Amino acid sequence: MRSQFKILFYLKRNASKPDRTAPVMGRITIDRTISQFSCKMTVPPNLWDIKVGRLAGKSTLAVKTNIALDKIHVDINRHYQEVMQVDGFVTADKVKNAYLGLGVKQDTLLKLFEQHNMKFFKKVEYSRAKGTYARYHTVCKHLREFLSYTYRRKDIPLKELNLTFINDFEYYMRHRKGYRTNTVWGYMIVLKYIISIARNTGLLSFNPFAGYINSPENVNRGFLSKEELNSLVNVKMKNAQYELIRDLFVFSTFTGLSYSDAKNLAKDHLKTSFDSHLWIITRRQKPIPIPVSGC
Repeated sequence: MRSQFKILFYLKRNASKPDRTAPVMGRITIDRTISQFSCKMTVPPNLWDIKVGRLAGKSTLAVKTNIALDKIHVDINRHYQEVMQVDGFVTADKVKNAYLGLGVKQDTLLKLFEQHNMKFFKKVEYSRAKGTYARYHTVCKHLREFLSYTYRRKDIPLKELNLTFINDFEYYMRHRKGYRTNTVWGYMIVLKYIISIARNTGLLSFNPFAGYINSPENVNRGFLSKEELNSLVNVKMKNAQYELIRDLFVFSTFTGLSYSDAKNLAKDHLKTSFDSHLWIITRRQKPIPIPVSGC
């Protein structure tokens, strides 16, 4: 059953300032509990409309002040809903403290992301890939830049995340950073994973990605014909560096090794197999034997 919930704004007329303005106060009433707080603004008493708890008129001051009061009203309503959802009951003091951030631990997105990255880094070279860590680090950096550019903030509480934030970040990736669809798709998957950590650990009670739609686009990759590959094998390179790059590319073509596997290839991966031929034994997701000779 919903509590009797009311928010009222009034002037503290007995605390007038030297410029003859009076502080605007807020009062939260929930059932029989009452709590008051300062709205951090002062206004001329002669412009205050007691009946509606707003400034009267359409002056610049009145419009600006009333917009600020509306925002406070919305924020308090949101905190009321959050306290009710988490605790099951509310009091005026609990809602006020939540609004003012008193006694409330703020779990933030970048803080969670950085904690994850620190733990992940400790597992690199053991059970996690260095390239995967680099991707997490990159997305975290982009989020920090995005928050500064779009929201003028250094971090954001997890409870403030919503679909608008998700769409804003995608837009930033596409139009500000200039990334293509598949790159953006990969980065959004990383963000979604970090948010899933918050949900699974109880830091977040809702899914900001609900209603978000994004998918990779199919890319037709080019390939070399047999004649083109032979030309590449036989062409004379202009220096040793180019020749090394060509040889590594041709080596990967014939062995099927990815860039990361070729980069990490060591002598220990060369094994003589049952057929007396030399094979490359590497561990990817599954051990895959790759012949060196006879291919």
